[in-house]
Amino acid sequence: MQKRSRQHVHLSEDRETATKVGSRRGVPIILSIRTLDMYDKGFKFYRSENNVWLTEHVPSEFIEFK
Repeated sequence: MQKRSRQHVHLSEDRETATKVGSRRGVPIILSIRTLDMYDKGFKFYRSENNVWLTEHVPSEFIEFK
């Protein structure tokens, strides 16, 4: 998962928030990210002022399609 034109990939803490945010642009597609595994592998996460989690990118090995 790439950040594209944004500065970071934006992550939500829970499904409800992800659904609300994703619905702004149509029907949302929710992906589960194994963030703890990413953190353990040295990936950095940041929290924005509006409580959104940010990271540089999410490699496909950490994405779970449900």
